[in-house]
This record gives sequence, structure tokens and C-alpha cells, in this order.
Amino acid sequence: MNLYTRRLLINRLGIGLSMLAMVFGLVALMWILWILFSKGFSAFSWDFFTQDTPAPGTAGGGLRNAIVGSVMIIGVTTLVSTPIGILAGIYLAEFGTTSKFAATTRFVTDIMLSAPSIVIGLFVYALMVVTLGGFSGWSGSVALSLIAIPVVVRTTENMLRLVPASLREAAFAIGAPHWRVSLSITLRAVKAGVVTGVLLAIARVTGETAPLLFTALNNQFFSTDMSQPMGNLPVVIFQFAMSPYDNWVQLAWGGALLIALLVLGINIGARFLFRQKDKI
Repeated sequence: MNLYTRRLLINRLGIGLSMLAMVFGLVALMWILWILFSKGFSAFSWDFFTQDTPAPGTAGGGLRNAIVGSVMIIGVTTLVSTPIGILAGIYLAEFGTTSKFAATTRFVTDIMLSAPSIVIGLFVYALMVVTLGGFSGWSGSVALSLIAIPVVVRTTENMLRLVPASLREAAFAIGAPHWRVSLSITLRAVKAGVVTGVLLAIARVTGETAPLLFTALNNQFFSTDMSQPMGNLPVVIFQFAMSPYDNWVQLAWGGALLIALLVLGINIGARFLFRQKDKI
């Protein structure tokens, strides 16, 4: 067997193993989605979106309080993490190239990216819940923000580093200050990628359960008071999925499907933005 034939066989073997791994992954994914959709769609109804979580042993009910609570917690998380993450990413890419403070910030950001979410939940529990004397939606938003901010920071920094140096030099040549170049030139050039990073950060925190167990906890009743415990989909799914009541288990499947559809929509939107960016 000559060298060419051996390389050809190795190449075909590698491609075959790759295809086999891809098929195995797709089959597992489709199996999970089939179970999720088949069990989740049966829970969708008008009551699912308009009624609150039922008491133990009570028939019917819905997830209105959990849906509204999740929307509020994720909304506050987005409002907190987006400006902080983008501004920190701009600093690291545009102003902190050789700064020791920037290097330390990158190191801390990488640690936060890999930190287990339950550790962040315990940290916020000790920092806010114990200090303020109770669970609250605000604590849940802070915990999720600590998870989302590093994602936005790294995405923003990486996208800004893709901007050609000639674009910055052209802006500097006409007398634009550094802050104006960063905000009006380089950031606008990669706005699709930055928005994509924000969307991916939201998708990351949407299904997080452990941080909310230690911060927002849960609330069986409808509430929009962020200073009190709030119902949210991840914790409700966690509690209802292990319950002995059939209607609770069915509501858990419906909540899981709702989160899956939301994350799927966010990822499709992110890919659409990337595609539009590539066309430009």
C-alpha cells in the first residue's frame, strides 16, 4: 500500500467516523425534541397562559405567574448585563490592550464564564438574600446578570478585534477622538455580532435553575413585586416535574417546551443576524 492510498483510507475513515458521530448526535437530539414536543404541546391551552400555578391536589391551573416572573427577571437581567458587558468589551478591545487592569479583567471574565451557576447563586444568596433578609426577583436578576455579563464582554471584545486597524486609522486621521471612534465607528461596524452576543447571553440564562433557587425562589401566586419571591419557569419546572400530581407534571412539560421554543427562537435570530452581517 503506497502513501497516497493509506492517506486516502485514513481520510475516508475520519470522514466516516465524523458522519457517524453527527448521525448519533442528531438522533439523540431528535429523540429529545420529539418527547419534549409530544408531551409539551398537550399542556398548551388558554388556561396554561392565563391561570396561575395550582395548589397541590388541585386540578387545572397554568403558568401565568411563572411566565410573567421569568419575563421580568430576564428583562432586568438584559437591561443590566447589556450596557455593562458592551462597555467592558469596548474597554478591553480599544483601550486596555496592554493594561494590567485589562488583563486582570479578562482573567476574571474567563473564570466567571466557567464558574458553575450554582456557585454564582450561592454567592448572590450570601451577598443579597441573607443581607436583605429575603428572596426577591432583584436577587435573581443579579445572579443571572453575573452569568450573562461575561458572555457579552467576551463576544463584544472578540468582535471588535475583527475590525481592521485601517478603519480606526482613517477615523483618527480626520481628527475623531478615541471614544468617538470606538462608539461610532468600530462598534457600529460589528453591531450585528454584538447583538448576537447579547441574544446568546439571554438564551444562556433563560433556563438557569440553580441561581434562582437561591435568589428568587418561587411564588405560587401572581406577583410583579421584584422585592418579593417571584415565580419563574425554571424553578416551577424543577418542582413540578418531580411531583406526584399528573397536572403538575403536564405543566412542567409545557414550561420546558416554552423555554425550548424561546431559546430556539433566540438562536435562530442570532444566526439570522450573523447571516445578514456576512452579506454586508
